[in-house]
Amino acid sequence: MHGLVLALWIANVVLDTGGQLAFKAAAGDKRAGDGLARWRYMLARPWLWTGIACYVAEFVVWIAFLSLVPLSEGVLLGSINIVAIMLAGRVLFRERLSPLRVTGILLVAAGVAIVGAGT
Repeated sequence: MHGLVLALWIANVVLDTGGQLAFKAAAGDKRAGDGLARWRYMLARPWLWTGIACYVAEFVVWIAFLSLVPLSEGVLLGSINIVAIMLAGRVLFRERLSPLRVTGILLVAAGVAIVGAGT
C-alpha cells in the first residue's frame, strides 16, 4: 500500500472511531435528561461537537482516500472501522462483546487483511 494511501486510511479509521466514540459519550451522559432538554444539554457539551468535527474531517479524508484507490477496495478497507469502533466501545464504555460479535470482528479483520494485501 502506497504511503499516502496508508496514511489516509489510518486517518479515516481514527476519525471515524473518534467520531463514533464522541457521539456515544454525548448520548450516554446520564445528566442529559430527556427530550428537548437532552438535546440542549448535548449541544452545550464538547462531545457532540467533537463528533461532528471528526465526521467533517473524515469526509475530507475519505474523499482523498477514494481518489487514490478503486471504490471496491476502498469500501472494503474502510470496513475495519467496524472493528476499531467495537474494540474501543469495549475498552472505553465496557460494552459486552459476545462470541458472535468476536467472530464477526475476526471475519471483518481477515477480509480487510486480504484486500489490503492485494493493493
